[in-house]
Amino acid sequence: MQTNFTAEQLADPGIARANEILRACVHCGFCTATCPSYQVLGDELDSPRGRIYLIKEMLETGRPADEKTVKHIDRCLSCLACMTTCPSGVHYMHLIDHARAHVERTYRRPFMDRMLRWTLAKVVPYPGRFRLAMQGAKLARPFAGLLPDARLRAMVSMAPKEIPPVSRNDDAQTFPAIGTRKYRVALQTGCAQRALNTDINDATIRLLRRLGCEVVIPKNLGCCGALSHHMGREDESHAQAARNIRAYLGEGDLDAVIINTSGCGTTVKDYGHMFRTDPMAAEAAKVAGLAMDISEFLVRIGLPAGAPKGLRVAYHAACSLQHGQQVKTAPKDLLRAAGFEVVEPADSHLCCGSAGTYNLLQPEISTELKRRKVETLEARKPQVIAAGNIGCMIQIGSGTGVPVVHTVELLDWATGGPKPRALANLP
Repeated sequence: MQTNFTAEQLADPGIARANEILRACVHCGFCTATCPSYQVLGDELDSPRGRIYLIKEMLETGRPADEKTVKHIDRCLSCLACMTTCPSGVHYMHLIDHARAHVERTYRRPFMDRMLRWTLAKVVPYPGRFRLAMQGAKLARPFAGLLPDARLRAMVSMAPKEIPPVSRNDDAQTFPAIGTRKYRVALQTGCAQRALNTDINDATIRLLRRLGCEVVIPKNLGCCGALSHHMGREDESHAQAARNIRAYLGEGDLDAVIINTSGCGTTVKDYGHMFRTDPMAAEAAKVAGLAMDISEFLVRIGLPAGAPKGLRVAYHAACSLQHGQQVKTAPKDLLRAAGFEVVEPADSHLCCGSAGTYNLLQPEISTELKRRKVETLEARKPQVIAAGNIGCMIQIGSGTGVPVVHTVELLDWATGGPKPRALANLP
């Protein structure tokens, strides 16, 4: 794609990077075949190619974002299926992230939009606040139909029936390896996950310790910055990321930073790019290089093979894992090796509609994507659905009666841990 940025514009690192990405695009349209929002809406401007045209024009002219451009950028899930499909290697993630930051700086949203986004940014990344908000949502659920905004109704309906008690395993501490210590790893405990499902971190810690890992929960660990980053709130997300970088490096030598929420993993692995012009560039790149999804790490160190379990597991590939991190086979290989029968749904490359806060900010599109995903999963007649991301688990779980668990919960169970609570009623 030909671009026409001025030398002055290209002096900005963000514009220079956008220019590189735009020039890689050859207009082929392969991305439209795998874009979930395009499949639902059928509008070229709701495809990656269409958004690229809008972003190019907005950035080249240097103009503030307008309502039309914002609408189509907001409808992007950042699922990154287009990056997996693209034959030209267009790094759409960096482009859409830059566009969102430009929108945040130059566009004044309607009052309700501003309030909802501010609330999400100030509540979801903080487990204590998020728990309080979910308690309030549970009380408001009987009156959800009276709420005038579909996004508010979505927020109220998100609250689980039961909010788990706080797990003290998420506190800053060090868990010794069981037996000989072979590795020393830090665990990213997440933020929403700590409020929505504490079993995931508990299972991760148990499994890693049995495999000879000393597991460190660093002091001053917080949100990785993903939620604010994807809303274009750069200063906020970079401050959160910087705090975590310092927290990890403050723990000394680590073999890996383990992440069991794939949305966080995609962002942490991109810290090197986020901080490329910052004095913390070297530190950020180091942490990014240590970051590994739990499934990647388990494949690296080896997991004991298990006997057949007689359990049919439908594996849902989270977009942030299969497209954002290009981790595709590891979770399935691990589940099979542990003794589970693994099946996959049709169109497994398509998003379930969760996408961070997308299911709250774009509930109509998200609901349709959830319906399609649940339909394809249930068609495989699974006894259990497994996923590697808490957002996907909540999204899919709200649309099916099949129990949904994290992949690591099944692997923990298969290697000596307790049966996942979500499977209590399974024989």
